[in-house]
Amino acid sequence: MTIGQDLLGGPPPTHIPSDGSDALFAVGKGADEVARAFPASPLPWAVLADEAWAQGRVLESYAFARTGYHRGLDLLRRNGWKGHGPVPWEHEGNRGWLRALHALGRAAGSIGESEEHDRCTLFLRDSSATAAEFLNK
Repeated sequence: MTIGQDLLGGPPPTHIPSDGSDALFAVGKGADEVARAFPASPLPWAVLADEAWAQGRVLESYAFARTGYHRGLDLLRRNGWKGHGPVPWEHEGNRGWLRALHALGRAAGSIGESEEHDRCTLFLRDSSATAAEFLNK
């Protein structure tokens, strides 16, 4: 077994480092302001997607979620992710990307993109069963 593999031989969990965007939310900054300050962070894009969804702006939610999803993929790859393997919800830095992935699947399903919805749903569950359970409540 190589260093970093789990006992079943899978890849090690990937952790996106915290970028400080969550600190701006903690002091009451809005998602649009946080996205401007941290455009590479998936978290503000996921929050924007959730806000748009809650207001019935499905296409905007889809666009925000897609942005957060791709920003997160970039960060995952920079941190050793090879396209599969665990991205634990328990690690705070991963939550923005997991939320964006969930929001993308939700919005895709709403606009009739059933293949993308199914892919995102499976991808979320495979990345973090905890995130899938929490976000699908």
